[in-house]
Amino acid sequence: MAAIKSGERKTQILQMLAEMLEHPKGERITTAALAARLQVSEAALYRHFASKAQMFEGLIEFIETSIFGLINQIADSEASGIAQSRKVISLLLSFAERNKGLTRVLVGDALVIEDERLQERMNQFVDRIEASLRQGLRNALSLGELPPADDIHARASLILHFILGRWQRYAKTGWKKSPTEFLDSQMVLMLRA
Repeated sequence: MAAIKSGERKTQILQMLAEMLEHPKGERITTAALAARLQVSEAALYRHFASKAQMFEGLIEFIETSIFGLINQIADSEASGIAQSRKVISLLLSFAERNKGLTRVLVGDALVIEDERLQERMNQFVDRIEASLRQGLRNALSLGELPPADDIHARASLILHFILGRWQRYAKTGWKKSPTEFLDSQMVLMLRA
């Protein structure tokens, strides 16, 4: 049997951690439970990650890389600021819908009993999301897609809080309330000129 490469094992560990996070009413995730699910020793986990906080950092890094990579693609390929904003909103809600365990990281409830720097990093992530939304709205303003007197800071804040609320509700309902429910009609309201 071939040995698993270090990078592959790290990915397996992060995938299993994300899978375990999909169960919001489950018990606290311990390294012992994670190791048992992977059928390895806890020492094997610590050969790849110095701490459980470092495992969560790996998940956060995956979220950041995925989301901001896609946001940059949207900004590069879409001239319309309103279309950019629509696609970013849709991306953020669809990402959560497809990645339940990572949604618990996005809303911070998986991080509550972990190192506080993890929550600080997620707060910075949310600030970057808001900045991306503002940029799309700035583009819309400069293209005349929004009225000249539009307050893009207030609009970006409204959209951000809508997204955060949708993520939160999805997680708190045990994945029953889809974050993309009624999305098209709600985007019309949020992005109306």
